[in-house]
Amino acid sequence: MLVEKPPPTPLDLLPLTHSWPLFESGQRFDLGTLRDDAGPATNVVLDPDHFERQGIGVWQCDLADNGLRWSPTVYDLFGLPRGAGLLRPEIVALYCEPSRAAMERLRAHAIRHRRGFTIDVEILPTRRRSRWMRLVAAPICEGGRTVRLHGLKRDVTHEYR
Repeated sequence: MLVEKPPPTPLDLLPLTHSWPLFESGQRFDLGTLRDDAGPATNVVLDPDHFERQGIGVWQCDLADNGLRWSPTVYDLFGLPRGAGLLRPEIVALYCEPSRAAMERLRAHAIRHRRGFTIDVEILPTRRRSRWMRLVAAPICEGGRTVRLHGLKRDVTHEYR
């Protein structure tokens, strides 16, 4: 007996695609480098002030404890007070399904394979209507393994309305 599957949604069709380095709007964003030796990674440091002036937020997640660091624009995007404490499970809960599932799948792939990715996700900021955010992530590697992810977050709601 054949069981029919429902037709796939656009996010179901999302391939594990990666951008390394990423090119957007004619500007190159080198988000990190990969080193296989045991020495510390030589990574490009994202200058939050440069991106903030363009309305782009900078973020970082330490994989040892899932600690998050955000620039002011990211707090604003999520509708949270600047400088508020950040717990990753609470932040991930602000992602709408199926965006959350797609983001987590790409995140796991990025960590395991030391690859960057770009995805547009829908979020439900506190006290606000849903928004679309372009999430750019890149690994920071030491000793051949991913120790942190970092990247950019930008409001792209206007592209979806």
